[in-house]
Amino acid sequence: MATDILSRMGDGERLWMPAEEIREDIQDGTADAATKGGVPALTEAEQEQLFAILAEPARMVSVHPGEEVIVSDDGCTMSFYSGEDGGGVGTPMSRLQAVLTYERACGADTTSLGHSDYSYKPVKPIINYEANEYYNISQHTTAPFFYGAQPNMGLYFQPDGPCPNAAELMPLGQIDAARQSQEQAAAYLRDDLVFVAKKLAAVGLEGLNFDTSGSAGDADFLAALEAVAQIKAEIPDLPILMGAAGEFVIGMHGEVAYKGTRLAGLYPQDQVKIVEQAGADIYGMAVNTTTTASVAWNLSRAVTFLKAATSAASIPVHANVGMGVCGVPMMTQPPIDSVTRVSKALVQIGKADGL
Repeated sequence: MATDILSRMGDGERLWMPAEEIREDIQDGTADAATKGGVPALTEAEQEQLFAILAEPARMVSVHPGEEVIVSDDGCTMSFYSGEDGGGVGTPMSRLQAVLTYERACGADTTSLGHSDYSYKPVKPIINYEANEYYNISQHTTAPFFYGAQPNMGLYFQPDGPCPNAAELMPLGQIDAARQSQEQAAAYLRDDLVFVAKKLAAVGLEGLNFDTSGSAGDADFLAALEAVAQIKAEIPDLPILMGAAGEFVIGMHGEVAYKGTRLAGLYPQDQVKIVEQAGADIYGMAVNTTTTASVAWNLSRAVTFLKAATSAASIPVHANVGMGVCGVPMMTQPPIDSVTRVSKALVQIGKADGL
């Protein structure tokens, strides 16, 4: 047991792992990311630094003094009043109370507001209510106060939306029809993102978050990029954080491009450049956690992708450390031992500008 280290699997299982097994997982994880993303693997020194972080005996770890980074959020205040199935604790709080508690009691660097569905399509019909709520809360906040939600192009497909369901058309071999449906849905989504942004900007919006862009594939990612560009053209001083849905853009369409760059298959180092090109101010990197692999393997992959992205970026890169991304186990209540080790490694080795 003396040479074993207390660690976790990607599904949160707590277990003791031999030190050599953790080192092997670190080596295998960075090699996997390097091969798939076409980026440099972590050096031996960086792998040893990552091992040291994972092997620290304390339950919680932290970066060195002076290396702290900004923490942005995507709906963290919902955790106060939402139910357990959404990772919340179900306290009887209003959205105003939750935002102020997060800012003043937790010392949050940024705060945010979002619709409980956390997608932009349901926000459009109630935008006047959301704008009023945002305005009222913003009169009490001091920290930067974002409005956030997911583009979530899937809501524009039948039976929830107006477009034929591309996921049903593709298995039938109707590829052209599926692509046309995605293009139509992307246009609806882009227009709704711009519509919501303008309405919120009219009441003093301090920042906009497009969370999990590309969750429905490359056309979803395209809609977010086009919306960012249009919003920035009309409201250039509005800060926009555009976060990804995974380590590569899923090619559900396969042929859509932004300013000549095909979006399908873009890894973080390429995603950040296209997000920059659209005009976003912060890129949110996401790397999916494999539940059957160790935290060591998952985190090694995430740090490798992040190091490549921060090296390529001209804008800040915030690594997503929510449930099931960037090495954090896939659990509704991610364990603090893993979250702090993930955060420290992403900052000290991956050079994240924020989390």
